[in-house]
Amino acid sequence: MKKPTDVLAIFLATSGHSGVDKIMGNLIAELGRRTIPVHLLRIKNHGPYFETVPDSVKVVNLGAAHVDTAFPALVRYLGKVRPRCMLTDKDRVNRAALLALLASRAPTRLSIRVGTTVSKNLERRGWFARNAQYFSIRTLYNHASNILVPSEGAAQDLHENFGLNKKKLHVVPSPVITPNFAKRAAEPVPHPWFLEKKAPVILGMGELCARKDFPTLIRAFARVRRLMEARLIIAGKGRKKAELSKLVNDLGLGTDVDFPGFVKNPVAWMARADLFVLSSICEGMPVVLIEALAAGTDVVSTDCPSGPRELLLDGRVAPLVPVGDSEAMARAMLSRLKADKEPERLKKAVKRYSVSESTSRYLEAIGWNRHGT
Repeated sequence: MKKPTDVLAIFLATSGHSGVDKIMGNLIAELGRRTIPVHLLRIKNHGPYFETVPDSVKVVNLGAAHVDTAFPALVRYLGKVRPRCMLTDKDRVNRAALLALLASRAPTRLSIRVGTTVSKNLERRGWFARNAQYFSIRTLYNHASNILVPSEGAAQDLHENFGLNKKKLHVVPSPVITPNFAKRAAEPVPHPWFLEKKAPVILGMGELCARKDFPTLIRAFARVRRLMEARLIIAGKGRKKAELSKLVNDLGLGTDVDFPGFVKNPVAWMARADLFVLSSICEGMPVVLIEALAAGTDVVSTDCPSGPRELLLDGRVAPLVPVGDSEAMARAMLSRLKADKEPERLKKAVKRYSVSESTSRYLEAIGWNRHGT
């Protein structure tokens, strides 16, 4: 068998505004600073698309419009280039890469990433979709060289519920805190509630979907609003916007809640908020929670699987509340809004999520450094 080429291939298909885009964009930028030879495999209409790509990164268009139809091109790429290592993210992409690697018989070390607590994420799926994904993960994932996850909880979930080999599971901190993080945090935010702050501003952020459980945050805010003047911003796009807007109006909160949509620089919004709240039902390791802490902003989070409990050190860094409990969330929100601010203590809690440290951990986990590179 021919020797592998000294290339790190990264295969992604993204929405353009997801946590995967942010994490992988940060990782690829740092790989570029280290001049590591990277091939970024791209699918038409599914990205990934980054504002800038380092000179050491070669963009390879697979010529397909979907992950499933990219399979033949992926097999050809692996057979021809034979990259030493390959990194993928999200189940559909992971599955395609595993099958293509088996078909091509390339001497490539494949590391797949799973960014969420899969069993919890699948609970809301239909019977067929849920069981099909259980089957594919149990059948295919152990064929990968490594499986990367962002938290111990996500690793435990894959081992206990999917039977994945514990030795292949690697918990790697996500590359979140960029070298220009402080500069981004200092950028202006044109929202009137920040330009002329008349009341504390509470911030929620993420896709407007069931997994983020923004109804619980809105109900908790309604309880807070009865006791003190405050405002709530929920930034993000998604199919649940109309439903959330109706809940806001039903609770009589129309003038105190705003949905600005997707924001390009969320860090600046976090830095100006008085409190950031994560209301999710499940996560892997929430990037927005790391960013809020890195901005020195107080947080409240649900104790969802997985990530917040590890990040917040069992509640010692910031309050954890039961999933779906708007009353407990409101109490925690009121407590943090009245508490003294300790930004440096919060920033210290997330130091290991710097892009530089995390990238070193990624390279170690995928085996890139084993050959002296």
